[in-house]
Amino acid sequence: MTPQPDQPNKHRNDKGHERRRAAVKTRTAAAPGQRTRAADPARLVAFEVLRAVSGEDAYANLVLPKSIRKHRLDKRDAGFATELAYGALRGQGTYDAILATCVDRPLERLDPAVLDALRIGTHQLLAMRVPAHAALDQTVGLARAVIGAGPSALINAVLRKVSARSLDEWVEMLTAGEADAVKRSAVEYSHPEWIVRALRQSLVAHGRSVDEITDLLRADNDAPVVNLVALPGLGNLDEARAAGAVDGELVKDSALFSAGDVGRLDSVRAGTTRVQDAGSQLVARALAELKLDGSSLDEDGVEKWLDMCAGPGGKAALLAALAHESGAVLLANEPAPHRAQLVRQALEAVPGETWNVRTGDGRTIAEDYPETFDRILVDAPCTGLGALRRRPESRWRRQPSDVGELGILQRELLTTAVDAVKPGGVVAYVTCSPHPAETTAVVADVMRKRNDLELLDAGAALDAVSLPGALEAGHENTAQLWPHIHATDAMFLALIRRKI
Repeated sequence: MTPQPDQPNKHRNDKGHERRRAAVKTRTAAAPGQRTRAADPARLVAFEVLRAVSGEDAYANLVLPKSIRKHRLDKRDAGFATELAYGALRGQGTYDAILATCVDRPLERLDPAVLDALRIGTHQLLAMRVPAHAALDQTVGLARAVIGAGPSALINAVLRKVSARSLDEWVEMLTAGEADAVKRSAVEYSHPEWIVRALRQSLVAHGRSVDEITDLLRADNDAPVVNLVALPGLGNLDEARAAGAVDGELVKDSALFSAGDVGRLDSVRAGTTRVQDAGSQLVARALAELKLDGSSLDEDGVEKWLDMCAGPGGKAALLAALAHESGAVLLANEPAPHRAQLVRQALEAVPGETWNVRTGDGRTIAEDYPETFDRILVDAPCTGLGALRRRPESRWRRQPSDVGELGILQRELLTTAVDAVKPGGVVAYVTCSPHPAETTAVVADVMRKRNDLELLDAGAALDAVSLPGALEAGHENTAQLWPHIHATDAMFLALIRRKI
């Protein structure tokens, strides 16, 4: 065997002394061999939701259940994924302000997937009971699995900077020296500045103090409890109660459910129990149960009801059930064919002789049905500023210009409705927004042009259908519900009677 030359000892220097081994630089709290390289399923679900929302303009409430089922999350992991996804979306404004100080480039220059991963990591670090080392390790592991090793290093470095302060410390640093209360609130409570201004204006317009703005913004950031309604005469809440639901405190046949996936309930799958905010239940009942003087009835004595903007069908289902109980009939109108199909599906639990679905522009309905209906619901398309807690992504999508554009449509729909209602009948104008440009201004503009309309007391109508205890929602004959007061979406209601 040919002798081999001596090989230098790689652990000794040229003087024969043993080299000191350099400390291993870790990119996470774990050593390289222990570093997470796979995506935790719950965090992966949250990441998929954020990517769909930011990359595809998807709605979180539609994407999340599908992703949870796809990854077969159990109840605990599904709850974690829900809080992580919705929390990251609600806190996006605050988190982006924090991240902007921790990244060496404008956030818009980051890969959108990287930015979404950073938002998920930031929410875990600052707003969830997740140990910092776990939040870092799992977020980096997620990034390695679905984005790549290179970006994971950046994510690790940025999140370490984020973890150096608490959320309160970050907010204090970001708002230090800022005299503008709106700008401070926008950062602290993660709302666009224009929405903070709009909500301050809304409180005053509906008879409340502007000092309530902090409570309102906080309520927007609270995770809402699932509200259920049993369709009157068709469903009940026994199964929901057995699964942990508790009776609602505002309106009969309602319950609050926080025991996991409500879609697993047989009654929900059957459509006799539905997910519906208590505010929506109240405004639908206020219209359906309002006492009319009977002057609008035809000779057959059957009331005709219209849901002018029915998609996707939640209020239409409750109205149809109430119509069935009272012997009335309901026409549900929806302009978009795919949403009209959703309305039909929502109404399937109600006997078919009670309802019909029209697919068409609501603004043309008076041409086909002039002075036809005894009760009309105009649940008008709006900015949705009253449902930011349920649709957290909408606060980042809406723009101030949307208010004016939607206002034109709202006025046209309400004008059509008062042409389609019979003399003696009532139109309920409803929006899931408290913005005065979408609520009281629309009602005032339409009524100003006619002398055959009168405004009924909407607050009293809500009180009449609520459980004992005044809602205190009325102001100058209209009514406005609030998340921070009633724990509902900020639903607006005006009841307009066409004089005989």
